[in-house]
Parts: sequence; structure tokens; C-alpha cells
Amino acid sequence: MATLAAHVARPAPQPSQTDGLAITYQRLMLVLLLFAGVTALIVLRLGYLQVFTDRSGAAELANPLIPLRADITDRNGIPLARTIDAWSIGVHPRRVIGNKAELAQRLHELMPERTAAEYRTILAADSNYLYLARRAVPELVAAVNALGEPGIVFNREPERLYPQTAMAGHVLGWTNMEGHGVAGMERVLDERLTAPGLRGQPVALSIDSRVQATLEAELDTAVSTMQAEGGTGIMLDVETGEVIAMASAPTFNPNAAGRSDPSALYNRATMGVYELGSTFKPITVAAAMEAGVITSMAQRWDASAPVPIGRFRISDDHPLGRAITVPEILVHSSNIASARIADQMGAERMQAVFRSLGFNAAPRIELNERSRPLWPREWSRATVLTSGFGHGLAITPLHLASAYGALVNGGVFRPATLMRVEAGGSAPGRRVFSEGTSQRMRQLLRLIVTNGTGRRAEAPGFRVGGKTGTAEKVASGGGYSRRVNVTTFAAAFPMDRPRYVVLVMMDAPRPTEANSFVTTAAYTAAPVVSRTISRAGPLLGVIPDTTRDVDNSELMPLLASARP
Repeated sequence: MATLAAHVARPAPQPSQTDGLAITYQRLMLVLLLFAGVTALIVLRLGYLQVFTDRSGAAELANPLIPLRADITDRNGIPLARTIDAWSIGVHPRRVIGNKAELAQRLHELMPERTAAEYRTILAADSNYLYLARRAVPELVAAVNALGEPGIVFNREPERLYPQTAMAGHVLGWTNMEGHGVAGMERVLDERLTAPGLRGQPVALSIDSRVQATLEAELDTAVSTMQAEGGTGIMLDVETGEVIAMASAPTFNPNAAGRSDPSALYNRATMGVYELGSTFKPITVAAAMEAGVITSMAQRWDASAPVPIGRFRISDDHPLGRAITVPEILVHSSNIASARIADQMGAERMQAVFRSLGFNAAPRIELNERSRPLWPREWSRATVLTSGFGHGLAITPLHLASAYGALVNGGVFRPATLMRVEAGGSAPGRRVFSEGTSQRMRQLLRLIVTNGTGRRAEAPGFRVGGKTGTAEKVASGGGYSRRVNVTTFAAAFPMDRPRYVVLVMMDAPRPTEANSFVTTAAYTAAPVVSRTISRAGPLLGVIPDTTRDVDNSELMPLLASARP
């Protein structure tokens, strides 16, 4: 019994201190190994992503529904549109924990584009996520973040930026919130700009941003000082059809197109359809030369009395009261003689020349924002006569600019393009006038500026040639408004070797000090052309030279008797 009791009372053996340290060491090593393994996996994964992952579209992670877009540049590589990584502010209405009415008021104070009531509606919505602001500046992000509401979140996502703000807005257009083009070249090039393999390759337009800025500045000044409803300007390369500049006033900022006046989004250059008046007269003369109706510059046309058309009469603003030569028809802008030439041409041939210049269809250019001309349903004798001096047929300013390009470039019509043409290349064209006719038109257009109604378009050293056109504006209720004009000057320079067409049109200018209280094209549109050429010519490499000019010595005697 004693032995058994002694055995039962004996204490259980205890682990030694050495054994405890061994167990602790083993556990520590296991944790270290586990930590090292996880770290190694992370490092290996990061290395794999660094080496093998294409990170060109990394910004799409912020909002994969918004595609990245390639840049749009001008012809010299100046960025006109680009995609940036911008801040957006959103809210999870279901997760808002603060007082929603108070939060709505604070948001309105920081972002006043919405009312407090609108913010309350957003915060009360049964939605998982709603935008509060897109393309937010960092200062706004910081201010909203300082509200301390956990339901408000901040993300980075691609946004389209137009760094030149309003410049070339009608050409560029804009994109929607989903990152797709809805107007202008953004819409035309949408597929190309979002193509995954081409996002790093910018698309170059034909626009020269320096010339564009010049044209816009001159046009905006003229529209403002003459209190016009609007205006448009175009500069075109006559050898390639490239649009070097295209402006429409009023303009808008594509960065905020949705907040712009809808009337400002209207591109008068390609959408506005107007009767452009006497600017048609050189086209009528050129067509008559091609048809053999005009056989000599000395050929005389009766302008002694108005031409009756039913109960109306075609008359001249400054009648000469006699038969006049071809140069006199253009220098003095005779409606009577132009109508007589068109009458001899006849309906078929007049239609043929206008069709060859595209006047029966929407203007040839990439933009979707184009309007069809107002082409007469029937070509009566009255229609034929009035078409000879730019009435009864309404076209866009771009139609006319392209036609003048064909008049002076040797007779080849080339459709306008907003895409840069590589050096040595040109858009396909078709011959509409002979070289001889084109050469003669250069002389006549230059004569109009040196001796006729286009004197105020002269830019010393640039040998400008062109034609004025003043037409009564069609009234909203039908008929014509006798006190409201559409004024146009279509020009080319330098006329001894034409390279550029410049067209300016003013829509309903008012008599002001800026136009000497005269609203004809000679006082409204022509001076704008002069200033634009003087500023833009050197930018395009056309250096003024007063020692050169078009040789009009053979035509000058035909003007001697023109002086009243």
C-alpha cells in the first residue's frame, strides 16, 4: 500500500526550459517562412505585371466604360484635343450617413451649377452611384472631401480636354460623357481615335492653329463692332483642298458644349445656306468663256437699261447707262450685264456649271454638320437670269470657297478636306475650267481689287484678287428684307501664283462706325479679308512683295471709258 501511495503522489514530469525555447523558435520560423512566401508571391506578381502587362490603357481601370481617345492636332502638331486623367466626384446615396438636407446645401455652395433641391433629389435617390461633378479641379475635390461624408467618393477617369478652349470649336466638335464624339471631327474620327492599337498616334488636321486664331480674332471683332447676327470665315489651300482655317461666329467652348447657347453650335460655314449675291458673277463669266458665249474681253454687253422679268426689273446699283466690256462688268459689278450673259448661256449650261462645282449637293467635306443648298425646282428664264448674279440659288460659304479655288488654281475643282495632306499630295480633282480661263480670271479678280468694288480688301504686297457680294437677306416670313444684308468677300492670294482662298461672310451687319455706316460687302467683309491676309500670309510663308503683281496692262484700256 505504501508503495502504491508513493507512486500515486509522484508529480508529472515538467518540460524543460530548453524544450520551450525550441517550440517557440519553431513557431517563429513558421511565421517568418509564411511571411516570406507571401512577400515573394507579391514581388513575383508585380514583376510579372511590370514585364508582361501592356499598361497603355491603365487609365481605363478608373472607368472602363469611357474609352481612351487619341489626340487631335493641327497640321503642325499643336494639340487641339487630348485625353487627360481627371477627377470625378460621385456619391453612393444609400451610404450617406450625414444630414442629407444640410449636405445638399453645402454641395450647392461648392458646386452652384445645381440647386440645393437638385442635390437633395440626388442624395435621396434609390441608386448605387450618381455623379456630382465630372472633370473637377483639384481645389473642388479638396473642398468636397473636407465635408467628411463617407458616401461621397472621388475617382480618376479619362476626360477630353480642348487646350485651345474655343478655338476651332466648330471643326473639332465635342464628346459626350461616355467618351464618344457627337459632333465635328470628334464624331467623324470616333472609330479611329478609339482604336486600341492607334491610341498613341495623334491625328493631324489640315487646320493651322496660328491662322485659325487670326481668322477667329478678326471675324469676332468684326461681328462685335458691326453688331452682326453672326459671320463665318474660311481659308482654303487651292492646290490641295485643305481647310487651313474655318471659323463661325458666335463660337463656343467645346470643353463646355453642353452649357453653350444652342445658336453658337451652328456652323455657318457648312450649315448656313445663303444667296451670296455678286460673288457668283466671276463664275458666270468663267462659264460663259468656257461655253464660247464670251469670246473677247472687249466684247460689250448692254447695260443701258434694266432687264424686265415679269413685274420686276433687274437693275444696277450704280448704272453706267451704256454697253460695257467684260472687265467693266466685274469691276462695276453689273447685275444687268451678268443677267444678259446668263440669259445667253441658258438654263442647261448654267445648271451644268453649278453642278460641276457641287452647288446642287451638300458641301464636300468630312463634317456631318452640312446643309444641302436650296436648288431651284424649275429653271425658268427668271431663275436663269438671277442666278447669273447670285440670286435664286442658295449655297453654303464653303461651296463658294471651293468654287473660287477652281477659278484660280488652273481650273481644277478639289473637294475641301479637314485632314492634313502630306507634302506633294493632293485630293483627287476634276477639271471644270480650262487653264486659259483660270488665268484670265486671275487677272479679272485682281482688277476688281485694284480698280473696283474690292479696293478695301487690298493687302499691300499680297496681290489680292476677289469679288464683293451683297445680297438682301431672306426674311423669315418670305421675300427679302431691304434693310438687312448678307455680305461676302471671296478672295485669293497671291494672284500671280494663287495659293490660298480667303472668304468672309457677315450675316446681317448693322450700320456702325466700324463699317462707316455702310452695310455692303465692300465696307463689311472686304476689310476683314484684308486684315486676315496681312496677318496670316507671313505665317504661311507668303512674304509681301510690292515689286510683283499680275500683268493687267492689256485689260486696262478696256476700263478707260468706264469712268462715269
